[in-house]
Amino acid sequence: MSFLLERDTVHGAAGTAVMTRDGQIQELFGAKKIDARANIASSDMKVIGTKRIQQKPGGAKLTGTGTMYYYTSAFVQMAAEYIRTGAMPRFDMQVTNDDKASSVGAQTVALYRCQLTGDIPIAILDDSQDMLTFEFSFSFEDFEVLEAFTAPAALGTE
Repeated sequence: MSFLLERDTVHGAAGTAVMTRDGQIQELFGAKKIDARANIASSDMKVIGTKRIQQKPGGAKLTGTGTMYYYTSAFVQMAAEYIRTGAMPRFDMQVTNDDKASSVGAQTVALYRCQLTGDIPIAILDDSQDMLTFEFSFSFEDFEVLEAFTAPAALGTE
């Protein structure tokens, strides 16, 4: 039986995240974590003749979270724009995993028409923190895999 070799796992910090808003590109070089997910909603389907309960997909909710060092005003500016105009700004995000030590190559995913959700920090002071961070949530309307991982160059065997 074959198995994945440790050298082909992808290091969590090996990559980049970039945000584009109004044609302006901003690298999120203070990002500690970006996690975007598709939650596939489904409904139970029961049928006479079996005790199995099947799942029928019924939609997808695209959401994400992130943790960043407190260094950019981009998020508070978006919150202010929403509060003042009633229109929530949209942005695109591109996330790349690229661990040069792994033979699986890089993966780049584009998240389209993102908007902030939940709590947005307006100002932070905290004497117990050496480095200020904040968490944020967002939703997005679509995504695309621009570059996909490849199969590992070699597998381990028993």
